[in-house]
Amino acid sequence: MLHITPLPAFDDNYIWLFQSQQNAGVYVVDPGDGQVVIDYLSKTQQPLLGILITHHHHDHTGGIAALVAKFGNNLPVYGPQVENITGINRPISASGNITLDHSDLTARIIEVPGHTLGHICYLIEDVLFCGDTLFSGGCGRLFEGSAEQMYNSLTELAQLDDTTKVCCAHEYTLANLAFANRVEPNNEELIDYTQKANALRTQNLPTLPSSIGLEKAINPFLRSDSAEIWQSLSIQFQQPIENPLQGFALLRQWKDNF
Repeated sequence: MLHITPLPAFDDNYIWLFQSQQNAGVYVVDPGDGQVVIDYLSKTQQPLLGILITHHHHDHTGGIAALVAKFGNNLPVYGPQVENITGINRPISASGNITLDHSDLTARIIEVPGHTLGHICYLIEDVLFCGDTLFSGGCGRLFEGSAEQMYNSLTELAQLDDTTKVCCAHEYTLANLAFANRVEPNNEELIDYTQKANALRTQNLPTLPSSIGLEKAINPFLRSDSAEIWQSLSIQFQQPIENPLQGFALLRQWKDNF
């Protein structure tokens, strides 16, 4: 069983730590701030076994150098080869399975272009580390990829088991749910989840991890075939919606300016 811990960083980032019961040490995902990780590991007296990077943005990679300086040049640093990230010494060039160094864990690599062209996700046991591709109630902006690429990436993630935990890299949930409720106001599961998420944030608790099953029920970017969403889009953009990809592209356009 994988044990996961979110470390808050910057204004709304989460740096995810994970470990198995068999390993005396942790891996860290997207450490934008190395000192946050160093402080936590010093307090808990745990070694760092390695780093996983999903994409090249600085709030996901900025702590690599500090962690390598602290824990040694042999520290494994995995990441997408095509994004040419400084500090990567275990470049990943394709989808498939990898065995994590100094660990008994296997990670399934899923290529998810959209937010960036080389963005990847890591599926380890029943936990998905998805960076800035899938958020609770939302998805990443299209900084490099196309709407079709992101739609296809999210469609692939939606095929994972409903119980898969979704560990994304930002606490964007309430803002995403405000938009979701605007485009699908009669979704009862969305209304219920919004209440629960608000209660968690009132206590300064994370809304994450989510799950694939939950996101399929409440996330408009996984629901671009919903009749109610199509109706909202047709009113907003004054055009008929003819297919889920068109619906997705218009949802992303609307959310960018929401």
